[in-house]
Amino acid sequence: MASMDVSLKEMMAIDGALGAVVVDYGSGMALGALGGSKDLDLQVAAAGNTEVVKAKMRTMDSLGLKDTIEDILITLTGQYHIIRPMTGRGGKGLFLYLALDRGRANLAMARHQLRSIEEKLEV
Repeated sequence: MASMDVSLKEMMAIDGALGAVVVDYGSGMALGALGGSKDLDLQVAAAGNTEVVKAKMRTMDSLGLKDTIEDILITLTGQYHIIRPMTGRGGKGLFLYLALDRGRANLAMARHQLRSIEEKLEV
C-alpha cells in the first residue's frame, strides 16, 4: 500500500505528466496535489472535474447501467486529462486526476500506470 504523497509522486513520474490530484468528488476538494502551473490550476481542475464525474454517474444511473467507470478521458489539442474514480475499499468517493502533455505522453501506458497506482493507494 502506498501513501498519497508517494502515489502523487508516482503519477508525476508518468511521461508527460503536468499535474496530479486526488479528489473527493463529494465536496470537489483536492486531498492532495502535485504539479500544475499558472495555466493549470489543480484546485480549479479538481472542482470542475468533480462535476464531470457526477454528471457521468447520473447519466449511467438514468440509463440503468450497472457498470463502473474505469476512467474518463478528455482529449484536448495539447493535453490529455484522465479521471479515474477509485474503486478500492478506502477510495470510495475519490478519483485520481492526471493531466498530461499530449506531445510527450503515451496514453495507453499512462492509463496502465494510473491503474496500478490506484490499486496501491491507501487513503
